[in-house]
Amino acid sequence: MKLGVLQFFSWPERRVELSSVYARALDRIEIMDRTGFDAVWLAEHHFSSFSVCPSVHMVGVLAAARTTRLRIGTGVSLAPFYHPLRLAEEVALLDQLSGGRVNWGAGRGFARVEFENFGVPPEESTSRFHEAVEIVLRAWTDERLSFAGAHFRFDGVEVLPKPMQLPHPPVWMAATSEGAIEWAAGRGFSILMDPHAAHRDIGRKRQFYADKLAAAGHSIDGRELPVARLLALGDSTSKATEVARRGAQWIVDSYFGAQHNPVGVKDPAAPGADPVQRYLDEVILHGTPEAVLDEILRLREEIGLDYLLCAPLSHETFTLLTEKILPRLP
Repeated sequence: MKLGVLQFFSWPERRVELSSVYARALDRIEIMDRTGFDAVWLAEHHFSSFSVCPSVHMVGVLAAARTTRLRIGTGVSLAPFYHPLRLAEEVALLDQLSGGRVNWGAGRGFARVEFENFGVPPEESTSRFHEAVEIVLRAWTDERLSFAGAHFRFDGVEVLPKPMQLPHPPVWMAATSEGAIEWAAGRGFSILMDPHAAHRDIGRKRQFYADKLAAAGHSIDGRELPVARLLALGDSTSKATEVARRGAQWIVDSYFGAQHNPVGVKDPAAPGADPVQRYLDEVILHGTPEAVLDEILRLREEIGLDYLLCAPLSHETFTLLTEKILPRLP
């Protein structure tokens, strides 16, 4: 089983210096490199203190400079908000500067504040995302790119640099809805599984993805399919539960409040249900390291979890993950 970290850059209540948010993340990344994590996946967000990282590619260069073996993932590049040629250049440059260690994850985005302020009509988000992904991949592999689409048109442009990894870095699509999963499977893309779905829904989506892959003539065998899970660990169950509850409240307020007013994403709690409690009951892995390790191994058997992408909800959680769970994973 592989273990990675989905690295947010949260600035809750702005109660510390912003510089310390980045310093702490980079210190963690150095630890990941030394202790056997597979990859760090850097989360891109805009216009919100939920995660103050508007450029995963810039932070990725710093992460690459401070590591030697850790893979550098984008979790994700929000493709509709970029000019696709610039996106292709930036990720390829990161791949060159990291010595060929990039995992490229791409996503559509969901926060209405991002669409509004970048001037991207929400109704165009899917078509822009699909077009951008096609352009980036062709920019990496075509000697000169010619393209005519609904949003972009190019004629014989040479896009440099090309990535170090050939024909290009491994690629994942963030896919939450069945429509997004079916689109990715139909084109043979691997997918990133989201941190907000219940464990049982992850298993159902994984089977749906496998079925759609097969229908399109592709196989799930040998694919790495990171499943992002929020994680809260403590030396007691009560301590871990309190960390999980605070994290769940922060997520609910950030993702589903008026600040984001998400596009195409609904609070998955049933009407009248407590969304914070839903995270505690169905989404966040929380408890002592021993209890959470047992849960991880259960999910490995029940839903095929073989690449756990953890989003630690506290510094103590990251420390216990590194010291108590990573060495004991099969």
